[in-house]
Order: sequence, then structure tokens, then C-alpha cells
Amino acid sequence: MRKGLRRSTSEPRAWQRMLSGRRLDLLDPSPMDIEIEDIAHGLARVARWNGQTIGENAFSVAQHSVVVEEIVAHIKPDVEPRWRLAALLHDASEYVIGDMISPFKAALGVDYRTFEERLESAIHLRFGLPARTPVPIKTLIKQADRACAYFEATQLAGFSHEESLAFFDAPPAGYSLTIDPLPPAQAQDRYLQRYAVLSEAAGYRSHAQAFDTE
Repeated sequence: MRKGLRRSTSEPRAWQRMLSGRRLDLLDPSPMDIEIEDIAHGLARVARWNGQTIGENAFSVAQHSVVVEEIVAHIKPDVEPRWRLAALLHDASEYVIGDMISPFKAALGVDYRTFEERLESAIHLRFGLPARTPVPIKTLIKQADRACAYFEATQLAGFSHEESLAFFDAPPAGYSLTIDPLPPAQAQDRYLQRYAVLSEAAGYRSHAQAFDTE
């Protein structure tokens, strides 16, 4: 446990049990307690826009992440597979903390961001990525993230074209998207499929072999 985060036995529980059986310490997350199946399951059930979208199904963070990875490849076709994997995982921490809208994140301040960054670092290490994404790649992913948000805002969340341009900027030239929010099980499967393709393309071992847990 990191210095300054030691807890007494009388303090409230600070770990979450995942469906895989892992117990993830929320204050000191270990890469060894992170599984892609838990991430996919959680993200497929976390709604973008706090669920304030039209349609029978919410637009999940899992489906959003798959689109962002696709847009990254559209913007920079020669981007390395590991950075496409980073794009797929860019919101992976939300399987634990949920998808808080940006204004609320700003209101919570530095402590929230520190927690989020610590969890993101553990996720990256779990899947063979640098703990911190290089700034140019982070900028590329953010551009793709905002492009996806533009489509979500105009098609699902009731924003006008002008509002979306003001908040999220225009999507990249030559890219179009018609959003069809998927049921959770389908969004989960699609996320896992993309993970399998990208992790293999990046030349990484199976996530099950990434750590010797015996």
C-alpha cells in the first residue's frame, strides 16, 4: 500500500469484488486485480450522458470506447496497435468509478483526478501499456473522444449542431457515424472482440498470462 494510504481495520471497506472474483483495492489498485472481462462487463452497463439519451438502450461507455478507437485509426491510419489499444482502454477506469460528466469532474477537483489517474495507470500496466500515455497519443485519443461526443450529442443527447460544434468541435474529415446504441451484452462482446484483436496485433501475451498470480 502506498505511503499515506494505510487504513485501520475500523475504516469502511475500500475494495470492490468483481464478477471475476478479483478484489480491487480502490485506494491502491493493483494491476494483478484487473481483468478485461470485468472492464467490458462494467463499461457495457455504464451509460454515457448519465443515461439522458434517446432510444431503448443507453449508449454505453463500452460502445463509445470501440468507436473512439475506430476514429483514432481514421485520423492516423498508421498508428501503432498498442496506441489503438490505449484508445480502447481510454475510459476503462469508469468500470469502477462510472462515467461522470465533465462539469462534475471539475467540481470534484484534484483528489478525484488523482484517484482516476492511479486507476488508469494500473489498467495500463495490466495490459502491457506505459503507465502514462505519451502526450501526442493522449492528444490524438482526446480528439477522437471529442469527435465521438459530437455524434452522441447531436444524435442522442438533444444538442443542436451548433451547440455540439461549440462544445466538441467538428469530427474529422471523411468520417461519419450513425449511432445505434447496443444492448449491454452486445456492447460487452464487441468490446472484448476489439480487445482480442488489438492485443494480438500489439504482440502482447494473453491477458491471462500477463501476470504470474500463482
